[in-house]
Amino acid sequence: MNFVIGRQYGSGGRHVAAAIGKELGICVYDRELIAKAAEESGFSKELFLKSDEKRSLFSLSNFFAPSAGNIPVMENYISDNELFKMQSEVIRGIAKKGPAVFVGRCADYVLRDMARLSVFITAPLEDRIKRVCERDGISPEDAGSFIAKQERTRETYYNYFTFGNWGVASNYDLCVDSSKLGIEGTARMIIDFAARMEGNK
Repeated sequence: MNFVIGRQYGSGGRHVAAAIGKELGICVYDRELIAKAAEESGFSKELFLKSDEKRSLFSLSNFFAPSAGNIPVMENYISDNELFKMQSEVIRGIAKKGPAVFVGRCADYVLRDMARLSVFITAPLEDRIKRVCERDGISPEDAGSFIAKQERTRETYYNYFTFGNWGVASNYDLCVDSSKLGIEGTARMIIDFAARMEGNK
């Protein structure tokens, strides 16, 4: 089974994903998806980084990887829809090869017709502000503003590509408050939930 982790900013979702991967001995794909999408598309990694979970429009001329210099360019711009399609193909290709953990990037929607456990990680705002303050060395006020900005960006990206509602419980198999059990405890609980799901088939 593949695991798909959506997360509120600062909730520790990426760390939970890493703990699941470590416990089960399976690969975790977060920004690694960007590198793979760039490699398989012939575009530079920078292009995918600039559009990572954001909607935008880019000129092609500055983003071809050196190995793709001879690829004919039919248009001057590449849309976020095309980038999303490329990244989605990478996600599906990985998922077909065996169990993995995917963080964000609408992977729950991309893998909607495949066996996967879709999880959304949340936490109280004060806990998320504290985590971002400690990680980035910024004030609580700045952390709160940054969290709000990042979540608006993720919500816009997710809602546009999935036709769903980011962070709404009905979109996921499981929603978990990581502050209740901590990172490791949350990961173990998700693994146990997946095992019970498999057992009920």
